[in-house]
Amino acid sequence: MSAKKSHLIRALFERNRRVLTAYLTRRVGAEAAPDLLQETFVRALRHERLDDVADPPAFLQQIAANLTRDFARRRRTETKYLSFDPFLGERPSGDAPQDEIVDHDRRAHRLTEAIAALPPRCREVFELCAFEDLSFPEIAARLGVSERMVRQHMSIAMQRCWAALA
Repeated sequence: MSAKKSHLIRALFERNRRVLTAYLTRRVGAEAAPDLLQETFVRALRHERLDDVADPPAFLQQIAANLTRDFARRRRTETKYLSFDPFLGERPSGDAPQDEIVDHDRRAHRLTEAIAALPPRCREVFELCAFEDLSFPEIAARLGVSERMVRQHMSIAMQRCWAALA
């Protein structure tokens, strides 16, 4: 990176950090805002002709807006796929055919084993989400980790749980 581009980014950061942080905090919350702020400037750095941009603050604002849309889309996808009903469904009633009850119990046992086999922090994140119904930001705050780390743990947990039931 050239010294000129480095100086330009530093100046943009110093002039626009507060406004962008406030915008991102309103849109995605205080937990995710710093990560998206950093990503905004990373993307600006990657722009080959940054010094030719007519209105750099507007350019940064547009990057931040795009990132908030991506963030919201990712949240909707996570919500859609983090429903735990599809894992097992409801337990068959006592008058259901015996093979349905046995199949449900077998799947429940495999799921329990898969959860128990998760790495400790991954299992903790999964249990807080699945059984205590905490949101990713709440889990991140409770465990002192980033939301990104919570998402990574949940991704691993979900993959292993689905694999155990396949």
